[in-house]
Amino acid sequence: MQVKQVERWMRLALGALVLLFVGIIYAWAILKTPFAGEFGWDAGQLSMNYTLTIVAFCIGGFIAGMLSNKTSPRLRLIVAAVLLFGGFFLASRLTGDNIWLLYLTYGVMSGTGVGFAYTTIIGLTNAWFPDKKGLCSGVLLMSFGLTSLIIGNLADLMIKSESIGWRTTFLVLAIAEGVVLVVASLFIKAPAEGTIFPLAKSSEKPKSSGGSSRRSATSAKLSKSRKAAEVPREYTVTEMIARPSFWLLFVFLVLLAAVGSAAIALAADILLGLGIEAPATIIGIISIFNGLGRLASGALFDKFGLRNTQYLISALAISAPLTVMLAVYMNSMPIGVFGLCLCYFSYGFAPTTSSVFTSSFYGMKNFTQNFSVMNLLLVPAPFAAVMAGTVYAGTGSFLVPFMILAACSFLGLALNLMINQA
Repeated sequence: MQVKQVERWMRLALGALVLLFVGIIYAWAILKTPFAGEFGWDAGQLSMNYTLTIVAFCIGGFIAGMLSNKTSPRLRLIVAAVLLFGGFFLASRLTGDNIWLLYLTYGVMSGTGVGFAYTTIIGLTNAWFPDKKGLCSGVLLMSFGLTSLIIGNLADLMIKSESIGWRTTFLVLAIAEGVVLVVASLFIKAPAEGTIFPLAKSSEKPKSSGGSSRRSATSAKLSKSRKAAEVPREYTVTEMIARPSFWLLFVFLVLLAAVGSAAIALAADILLGLGIEAPATIIGIISIFNGLGRLASGALFDKFGLRNTQYLISALAISAPLTVMLAVYMNSMPIGVFGLCLCYFSYGFAPTTSSVFTSSFYGMKNFTQNFSVMNLLLVPAPFAAVMAGTVYAGTGSFLVPFMILAACSFLGLALNLMINQA
């Protein structure tokens, strides 16, 4: 069956819309405010909830990936809906007596639900774009990353409203998350077996002479042979993790995400140190670069291929912490803002790179399971923020933590150069 372009773009738009709601876990910096104000829970306790949420998100995605061949997408999305609704609804009823109830509801339940939805939607939507893996992944992950800016700010207005308040806000979020995922479960699905996708238009014109015809025929055979060679072998999870390329890619992505995580954690302190009195506004603008990085990296992968884009990723990952170091050394606010933009932008490359490389190296047949394993990189990456914060607290300077991050970026470059499909 021939699929029309309009249908593919509609499915991509639907997937992006759902992920815009599902990315609510990244709005924790906004949603945590009432818990600190009303219950007196400190920054360390609330930071632990975010860490638990990210870990639960990775574990939920991993479980959903492992169940993808044994359960229907509809069931997995309904499970995600129940977990997200339950997590936010129960969080809206908290009394402040026990912070572990926050960890269980918002952290474990909601985080696991996001993982189920994230892995399922990305796996199914990518299957509709075998010819535009980078663009598809970029659009989906940009939407996932913009949740804090769009829905998070709406939630912030509701929380601050005297007529609504945080409890009603959490209840509204619970209903919205549940409804969106249940509706999505009715429409999001994989393409049927044997689906024929639109092909890219060739820019070459056929030639009519006999000799040219023979050369064209030979060229066509070679082109067909090359395309066949470019189709990756379909690896299972066990086969994937047995390959050196997986571990090189995994560690490289951990280092890439670690630099961004640490920069995001210290962004407000850096801006304050450079003389910006209202860093929240600047951070809101800078965060857009995270989404742009996800979209731009996807387009670059499709346009210039894996290897060329790999070089650009490492160049950005190295220049970002070095620029922040230069800003701190010179006490320059413009350079500092630019450096943080680079950090956010390069951080956006990590999830798209994970998706594109997984499908390109290990095939689409087991993509959902393989991607869920690759996505476990988000478990160790956030601990770089803890490291950076600890080093900053101990030294009183941003130079030392960003020197460590720059060293991580150079190590990432070395690993990047060794990554290949073998």
